[in-house]
Amino acid sequence: MGGVRVLLLEDDHELRSSVATALRRQSYAVDEAKTIADADERLSINTYDVAVLDRSLPDGDAADLLRRVRKDGCSVPVLFLSARADIDDRVRGLDSGGDDYLVKPFAMEELLARLRSLSRRRPDTVEGVLTLGDIEIDPARVRATRAGRAILLTPKEFGLLAYLVRHAGRVVSRTELLEHCWDEFADPSSNVIDVRIRLLRGKLGDPPVIHTVRGAGFVAELRR
Repeated sequence: MGGVRVLLLEDDHELRSSVATALRRQSYAVDEAKTIADADERLSINTYDVAVLDRSLPDGDAADLLRRVRKDGCSVPVLFLSARADIDDRVRGLDSGGDDYLVKPFAMEELLARLRSLSRRRPDTVEGVLTLGDIEIDPARVRATRAGRAILLTPKEFGLLAYLVRHAGRVVSRTELLEHCWDEFADPSSNVIDVRIRLLRGKLGDPPVIHTVRGAGFVAELRR
């Protein structure tokens, strides 16, 4: 998807690891939580574009967590995961503030498709292929081209490019890029963003489309 930060709550280590790996391959930034308490803390201090919450955790039901944070104004789109497939359970999850529901076991392709659908509900999201001049970005296929030629990008570079092009013409601060393109382990005092931007510019070639706005951040736009 690119430039999308996800909170993943799942107590099963193997499943959490496989889902997180699949999401990162699609250029999502992923924060992993093992318990309701972990997820509650992360939701209180971080900004997420979408959340994937397992319903049944050792310390409670994620539906109760969501109901609580919704009252506090949290509007992050939520996809519930559950091994319980009965109608009453799904209804309770959706009534607690959930946006979608996926029953275990599930195909990873369906999970990714549902997350793309939830991400498109954000007010700043442009659906379909993103374009800026001769650059085209296909978030669903994690593919970028310039003048019809494929650009080989790492997942992080793709996420950065997608986020900047999605907000083309607007200055995006380093803080915003950290919040949406990196996980919680990113060091805000490091030069990781500048390094990634430099590498990305090199792969995009000329004319440059990502520009530094001194003291403010970066902007993606065409300049003569």
